[in-house]
Amino acid sequence: MKLKTMLLGMIAGTAFVASGHAMADTSDKRIALSNNYAGNSWRQAMLESWEKVTSEAVSNGTVAAADAFTTSENQATEQAAQIQNMILQGYDAIVVNAASPTAINGAVKEACDAGIIVVSFDGIVTEPCAWRIAVDFRQMGRDQVKYLENRHPDGGNLLEIRGLAGVFVDDEISAGIHEEVARTNFKIVGSVHGDWAQDVAQKAVAGILPSLPDITAVVTQGGDGYGAAQAIHAANRPTPTIIMGNRQDELQWWSEQKAANGYETTSLSIAPGVSTLAFWVAQQILDGSDVAKDLTVPFLRVDQDTLEEILAQTPAGSVANQEYSLDDAKNLIKSTN
Repeated sequence: MKLKTMLLGMIAGTAFVASGHAMADTSDKRIALSNNYAGNSWRQAMLESWEKVTSEAVSNGTVAAADAFTTSENQATEQAAQIQNMILQGYDAIVVNAASPTAINGAVKEACDAGIIVVSFDGIVTEPCAWRIAVDFRQMGRDQVKYLENRHPDGGNLLEIRGLAGVFVDDEISAGIHEEVARTNFKIVGSVHGDWAQDVAQKAVAGILPSLPDITAVVTQGGDGYGAAQAIHAANRPTPTIIMGNRQDELQWWSEQKAANGYETTSLSIAPGVSTLAFWVAQQILDGSDVAKDLTVPFLRVDQDTLEEILAQTPAGSVANQEYSLDDAKNLIKSTN
């Protein structure tokens, strides 16, 4: 089963059919990507997907430009300044992966007031004039605990590895985890920030382990499962059930452990290629389509029966991924209208 089939077949439970929207000329329109962070494999894959899909759209004349910019520091003030610069440069649309759901709202509103389309994705913004594309991150958190409840019906101790502090995604996944834990026999006995990067997570987990009791499972946000496994192994502790986040190193480790000792877990994350969906949504808004302000796409989940197939499709050092086409965007838009 291909990743594209897995993801698109889930979107809103809707069959994908042509939208019937008449194509206007967006060949002179310029779209920019404002990205707040590129320090992990998910963000690198996200930027690679953007470049791959948008370069073709520029080459075939669909748009005039699709430039990507990443701030040097994960700071909302820096990203706000970046967006203000994009306004001055006269972009027609800005696609945003935001450092904060609220802190760049002022700059987003300035862009809207200047007649610029703003589409946020993954790290979304709350400014009403912007569009938002996201998975149900809170449900991702809940689903982790539900899976663990099936695996460990008596509950146990959980270590939580969070993402980037202050980012919408981190807050929502963590909230979902805590909501679900509250109704179970699990207890969160420790929490660290891994910044969605395995090296950061490994160091953070190694630092907190000496103060923790035995761990039944580790709930995560993506990019931190392999680092957690390495830290736990180095501490000579039993390997708990670690929820993975679709990174190739995590999936490879899981596959090796399965072969060696029957290890089982699950893995889930938003596909990095959601940036390409945001690009096409922005293009469709510029093209005159009526688009709902909030669009939801499914997260990509890897279970035991799909692990080997998806691992084989995922390049070393990257993330299980899905890139979107113009037709995908049209059909998602139609499904919400």
